[in-house]
Amino acid sequence: MSRIGKLPVEFAADVKVSANGNVITFVKGKNSVDLDTKGNVAFNIDGNVITFATLSDSRTHRAFWGTYRALAANIVTGLTTGYTKQLEINGVGYRASANANVLNLQLGYSHDINYNLPEGVEAVVEKNVITLKSHDKQALGQVAAEVRGFRPPEPYKGKGIKYSDETIVRKAGKTSKK
Repeated sequence: MSRIGKLPVEFAADVKVSANGNVITFVKGKNSVDLDTKGNVAFNIDGNVITFATLSDSRTHRAFWGTYRALAANIVTGLTTGYTKQLEINGVGYRASANANVLNLQLGYSHDINYNLPEGVEAVVEKNVITLKSHDKQALGQVAAEVRGFRPPEPYKGKGIKYSDETIVRKAGKTSKK
Protein backbone atom coordinates (compact mmCIF):
# COMPACT_ATOMS: atom_id res chain seq x y z
CA MET A 1 0.00 0.00 0.00
CA SER A 2 1.37 3.39 -0.97
CA ARG A 3 1.06 5.88 1.84
CA ILE A 4 1.32 8.73 -0.62
CA GLY A 5 -0.91 7.21 -3.29
CA LYS A 6 -3.93 6.69 -1.08
CA LEU A 7 -4.04 10.33 0.06
CA PRO A 8 -6.59 12.42 -1.86
CA VAL A 9 -5.52 15.57 -3.69
CA GLU A 10 -7.75 18.49 -2.74
CA PHE A 11 -7.85 21.64 -4.85
CA ALA A 12 -9.50 25.05 -4.51
CA ALA A 13 -12.71 25.97 -6.31
CA ASP A 14 -10.87 28.38 -8.64
CA VAL A 15 -8.78 25.51 -10.07
CA LYS A 16 -10.66 23.76 -12.86
CA VAL A 17 -9.84 20.07 -13.28
CA SER A 18 -11.02 17.99 -16.21
CA ALA A 19 -10.16 14.59 -17.63
CA ASN A 20 -9.90 13.51 -21.24
CA GLY A 21 -8.96 9.83 -21.46
CA ASN A 22 -5.68 9.42 -19.58
CA VAL A 23 -4.91 13.16 -19.44
CA ILE A 24 -5.83 15.31 -16.44
CA THR A 25 -5.95 19.06 -17.21
CA PHE A 26 -5.54 21.65 -14.44
CA VAL A 27 -6.50 25.25 -15.29
CA LYS A 28 -6.29 28.39 -13.16
CA GLY A 29 -6.53 31.74 -14.87
CA LYS A 30 -4.13 31.79 -17.82
CA ASN A 31 -2.06 28.86 -16.56
CA SER A 32 -2.91 25.38 -17.82
CA VAL A 33 -1.01 22.20 -16.98
CA ASP A 34 -1.63 18.70 -18.37
CA LEU A 35 -0.76 15.50 -16.51
CA ASP A 36 -0.63 12.47 -18.81
CA THR A 37 -1.00 9.29 -16.75
CA LYS A 38 -0.35 7.12 -19.84
CA GLY A 39 -2.85 4.57 -18.55
CA ASN A 40 -0.68 3.57 -15.58
CA VAL A 41 -3.15 4.56 -12.84
CA ALA A 42 -6.89 4.93 -12.37
CA PHE A 43 -8.17 8.27 -11.10
CA ASN A 44 -11.49 9.71 -10.05
CA ILE A 45 -12.50 13.37 -9.87
CA ASP A 46 -15.26 14.08 -7.31
CA GLY A 47 -16.00 17.76 -6.80
CA ASN A 48 -12.79 19.31 -5.43
CA VAL A 49 -10.95 16.02 -4.79
CA ILE A 50 -8.92 13.70 -7.02
CA THR A 51 -8.24 10.15 -5.84
CA PHE A 52 -5.83 7.73 -7.46
CA ALA A 53 -5.88 3.92 -7.50
CA THR A 54 -3.68 1.16 -8.89
CA LEU A 55 -4.64 -0.87 -11.93
CA SER A 56 -3.12 -4.05 -10.50
CA ASP A 57 -0.89 -5.26 -7.67
CA SER A 58 2.25 -5.26 -9.82
CA ARG A 59 5.28 -3.37 -8.54
CA THR A 60 5.30 -0.85 -11.40
CA HIS A 61 1.61 0.01 -11.06
CA ARG A 62 2.06 0.56 -7.32
CA ALA A 63 5.06 2.82 -8.03
CA PHE A 64 3.08 4.85 -10.56
CA TRP A 65 0.24 5.21 -8.07
CA GLY A 66 2.28 7.32 -5.64
CA THR A 67 4.18 9.10 -8.39
CA TYR A 68 1.15 10.41 -10.25
CA ARG A 69 -0.56 11.42 -7.01
CA ALA A 70 2.54 13.42 -6.03
CA LEU A 71 2.72 15.03 -9.49
CA ALA A 72 -0.94 16.05 -9.27
CA ALA A 73 -0.41 17.52 -5.80
CA ASN A 74 2.62 19.48 -7.06
CA ILE A 75 0.58 20.89 -9.96
CA VAL A 76 -2.24 21.99 -7.64
CA THR A 77 0.23 23.61 -5.22
CA GLY A 78 2.02 25.34 -8.09
CA LEU A 79 -1.20 26.78 -9.50
CA THR A 80 -2.52 27.96 -6.14
CA THR A 81 0.58 29.27 -4.32
CA GLY A 82 3.47 28.84 -6.78
CA TYR A 83 7.08 27.83 -6.21
CA THR A 84 10.19 29.92 -5.63
CA LYS A 85 13.92 29.19 -5.54
CA GLN A 86 16.63 31.59 -4.51
CA LEU A 87 20.19 31.56 -5.82
CA GLU A 88 23.02 33.57 -4.28
CA ILE A 89 25.92 34.96 -6.28
CA ASN A 90 29.25 35.26 -4.44
CA GLY A 91 32.41 36.65 -5.99
CA VAL A 92 34.10 39.94 -6.85
CA GLY A 93 32.55 41.38 -10.00
CA TYR A 94 29.88 38.68 -10.26
CA ARG A 95 26.54 40.27 -11.16
CA ALA A 96 23.14 39.41 -12.54
CA SER A 97 20.28 41.37 -14.05
CA ALA A 98 16.86 40.33 -15.30
CA ASN A 99 14.83 42.03 -18.00
CA ALA A 100 11.80 40.52 -19.73
CA ASN A 101 12.58 36.82 -20.14
CA VAL A 102 16.40 37.09 -20.29
CA LEU A 103 18.71 36.63 -17.31
CA ASN A 104 22.06 38.36 -17.88
CA LEU A 105 24.93 36.90 -15.82
CA GLN A 106 28.45 38.29 -15.42
CA LEU A 107 30.43 35.51 -13.75
CA GLY A 108 34.09 36.27 -14.37
CA TYR A 109 34.21 34.93 -17.90
CA SER A 110 35.36 37.07 -20.84
CA HIS A 111 31.73 37.31 -21.98
CA ASP A 112 28.29 37.80 -20.46
CA ILE A 113 25.91 34.86 -20.27
CA ASN A 114 22.41 35.63 -21.56
CA TYR A 115 20.08 32.88 -20.37
CA ASN A 116 16.61 32.81 -21.94
CA LEU A 117 14.06 31.86 -19.32
CA PRO A 118 11.41 29.36 -20.44
CA GLU A 119 7.77 30.35 -20.52
CA GLY A 120 6.21 30.39 -17.07
CA VAL A 121 9.45 31.10 -15.16
CA GLU A 122 10.13 34.62 -13.87
CA ALA A 123 13.36 36.01 -12.42
CA VAL A 124 13.86 38.91 -10.02
CA VAL A 125 17.36 40.08 -9.05
CA GLU A 126 18.07 42.05 -5.88
CA LYS A 127 21.74 42.74 -5.11
CA ASN A 128 23.37 39.29 -5.21
CA VAL A 129 20.19 37.17 -4.93
CA ILE A 130 18.31 35.74 -7.91
CA THR A 131 14.71 34.78 -7.08
CA LEU A 132 13.08 32.42 -9.56
CA LYS A 133 9.28 31.99 -9.51
CA SER A 134 7.05 29.57 -11.40
CA HIS A 135 3.91 27.47 -11.19
CA ASP A 136 5.78 24.45 -12.63
CA LYS A 137 8.03 22.78 -10.04
CA GLN A 138 9.99 20.73 -12.59
CA ALA A 139 10.74 23.68 -14.89
CA LEU A 140 11.77 25.83 -11.93
CA GLY A 141 14.21 23.21 -10.64
CA GLN A 142 15.67 22.72 -14.13
CA VAL A 143 16.23 26.46 -14.63
CA ALA A 144 17.81 26.82 -11.17
CA ALA A 145 20.15 23.89 -11.85
CA GLU A 146 21.19 25.28 -15.24
CA VAL A 147 21.87 28.77 -13.84
CA ARG A 148 23.88 27.26 -10.95
CA GLY A 149 25.80 25.17 -13.50
CA PHE A 150 27.25 28.27 -15.20
CA ARG A 151 29.52 28.84 -12.20
CA PRO A 152 29.12 26.26 -9.39
CA PRO A 153 30.52 27.32 -6.01
CA GLU A 154 34.13 26.39 -5.44
CA PRO A 155 35.29 25.04 -2.07
CA TYR A 156 38.23 27.38 -1.37
CA LYS A 157 36.71 30.88 -1.43
CA GLY A 158 33.04 29.96 -2.02
CA LYS A 159 32.83 31.96 -5.24
CA GLY A 160 30.06 31.05 -7.65
CA ILE A 161 26.30 30.57 -7.69
CA LYS A 162 24.71 28.53 -4.92
CA TYR A 163 21.22 27.83 -3.65
CA SER A 164 20.29 30.04 -0.70
CA ASP A 165 19.85 27.04 1.61
CA GLU A 166 22.98 25.24 0.37
CA THR A 167 26.09 25.06 2.54
CA ILE A 168 29.50 24.96 0.92
CA VAL A 169 32.03 22.71 2.66
CA ARG A 170 35.16 24.83 2.72
CA LYS A 171 38.66 23.44 2.26
CA ALA A 172 41.84 24.79 3.79
CA GLY A 173 44.22 26.43 1.35
CA LYS A 174 47.84 25.49 0.77
CA THR A 175 50.19 25.63 3.72
CA SER A 176 53.85 26.43 3.41
CA LYS A 177 56.71 24.41 4.90
CA LYS A 178 58.75 26.06 7.64
